[in-house]
Amino acid sequence: MMEAEGGFPLYPGHIPTSPLQKALLAAGSALAALRDPYRHDMVAVLGETTGCLALPSLRDKMRHHPEGYRILQERPRIRLSTLDVDRLRGLPDGTLGREYVRFLEDNKVSPDTRMPAKFVDDEELAYVIQRYREVHDLMHTLLGMPTNMLGEVVVKWFEAVQTGLPMCILGAAFGPVRLNARKLQVLATELVPWAIRSGRNASCILNVYYEQRWEQSVESLREEIGILPPPAVRV
Repeated sequence: MMEAEGGFPLYPGHIPTSPLQKALLAAGSALAALRDPYRHDMVAVLGETTGCLALPSLRDKMRHHPEGYRILQERPRIRLSTLDVDRLRGLPDGTLGREYVRFLEDNKVSPDTRMPAKFVDDEELAYVIQRYREVHDLMHTLLGMPTNMLGEVVVKWFEAVQTGLPMCILGAAFGPVRLNARKLQVLATELVPWAIRSGRNASCILNVYYEQRWEQSVESLREEIGILPPPAVRV
């Protein structure tokens, strides 16, 4: 494990910062993210500058799990350059690979939009938060949630329970203020209770080598991880 000493970068793109600088970055990014939850750059900064307790815990869970340990050793990346999108698109409906590509195309999102880590002063922990970002769209796929505000809030509740990252907790707590009364009712009565139960019941989402599960059905992977069946409500 490499930690910052003397302000020298530990990995490509790393920007060493003091505790005071991290506090200022955290405050500024939190305000910006609250104003515009789709500011992924500010959400990324907030995650890195406030994850000092959650990231080591996630890393330790990965170290003590066979599949998670392999991921830490091999450092797979989920990028367009590492995905065979045509092959995944050709997989049967219901498989993880097919549904993941469907999610990307239906919501017009790309795994390449995930920001690289910059402010985490530990090379291994920087990979952990990078991995979390790159499997975020897979969480949408497994949870059956779109990228609208209601869907994002539900995923954040699940991720908050799973990871303990302050960024996720903030998004789960303050995201609902942008929802109308009908969506708030559905969120409070059905979706949040389900997301919390699923988050508590599921094994660590970072301990799954998703790149080797493309041909597995979404349903069976949900069962394996411990994600409960989604409620039959329109999101």
